[in-house]
Amino acid sequence: MSLVSHTNAVITHLTVGGIMRNRYLNLKMLALFAVLTSTSALAQDVTYIRAGSLFDSRTGDVVRDAVIIVDGDVIRSVGGYGTAIPNGANVIDLSDSFVLPGVMDMHTHIVGNLDPYYFSRYFQSPHRATIGGVVNAEKTLMAGFTTIRNVGAGDYADVALRNAINAGEVPGPRMAVSGPSLGITGGHCDSNSLNSSFEERSDGVADGPWAVRQKVRENVKYGADLTKFCATGGVFSKGTKVGATQYTLEEMQAIVDESHTHDRKVAAHAHGNEGIKRAILAGVDSIEHASFLDEEAVHMGMDRGTYFALDIYNTEYTLERGAANGVPEENIEKERQVGTIQRQSFTMAVEMGAKVVFATDSGVYPHGDNGKQFARAVRFGMTPTQAIQSATSLTADLLGWEDRVGEISPGFYADIIAVDGNPLDDISELEDVDFVMKGGVVYKDQ
Repeated sequence: MSLVSHTNAVITHLTVGGIMRNRYLNLKMLALFAVLTSTSALAQDVTYIRAGSLFDSRTGDVVRDAVIIVDGDVIRSVGGYGTAIPNGANVIDLSDSFVLPGVMDMHTHIVGNLDPYYFSRYFQSPHRATIGGVVNAEKTLMAGFTTIRNVGAGDYADVALRNAINAGEVPGPRMAVSGPSLGITGGHCDSNSLNSSFEERSDGVADGPWAVRQKVRENVKYGADLTKFCATGGVFSKGTKVGATQYTLEEMQAIVDESHTHDRKVAAHAHGNEGIKRAILAGVDSIEHASFLDEEAVHMGMDRGTYFALDIYNTEYTLERGAANGVPEENIEKERQVGTIQRQSFTMAVEMGAKVVFATDSGVYPHGDNGKQFARAVRFGMTPTQAIQSATSLTADLLGWEDRVGEISPGFYADIIAVDGNPLDDISELEDVDFVMKGGVVYKDQ
């Protein structure tokens, strides 16, 4: 009989007609019971994971036969197979698997209608998009992505989803969210499909240095973790030229200054080279898409510590399925203009040694397919080790969360995934993740 069971038996024995014979003894025994049950609960929170191969995301090394001790939601220690495991301990056997930190995606649009039709947002309540976000969050987590940035959502729906995930109400990855993306009137971050009688306007539209400061302050007020703004036109907007610059340097500087004043990092949607350079000069933390790069822009970013987040998978899906999903020809043609040159820019940035992070623009393609970009990252210039680091340690640095995610190390969150094969030999292994733990909780175990 365990100590807890024995204590239960003693308390029961001392009870007569539901009343303790000795009130003092009652208090003592209840205190002992509380301590013992608390100790028991703590013991049950400790998990031992046997890892056949363990990837070190900082060094790129692989350690054979490791034991990871998870205590609650964090990693207590990492050792060899000689690590003592108590009898009856909770053990997860991944001795035949390749184990690595949960991977991360720095450019997602997880809130959205589940209907793939391009204009579905005009026919469904925006609350449906929030419900879609709940579904998409679980799909993303099950794909092994334990942390994401969501860069753009109306009505602070991504803030609500992040809070629900953090509260344990719904399953999903850790989220850093931007709330509404800032943009000029009629720009890529505005809504331009309807005529003027509808007075269509996105939540984040702001023109002028003081107006953009006010919008940043509003986003901070309602819970945004970072700022996202549109520095150029884009593919999936009506009437914008994909590389044309939007926002003046003065406006961009105001956005960055106000955001950094509130300890918020800044992501700039920027396809065109002039807009990219202007955003880098303004001091943004990351350039999203970065399609039409030249060497000068890469050097500027490297000199200033800027991260480049290039999405190099979704073109395939857009060109293959866009028309069937109702995407207008205008937007498909812009994707054709961007696709090839963006991949060339990716290769150049990698070869020059820029900080290129894993970012997919999920929502353009189906959520949960994020891992398909790994193979493209390797095809267009990264080694498998670099590709994994771009989605672990490097993304953690961009987030400013390098002390809590992106590594399997003591004190870090127990965000751990595993695959059957070795992704350093075949990176496509990461398209089918077999085991997912986030914060010490197992969400997937095949």
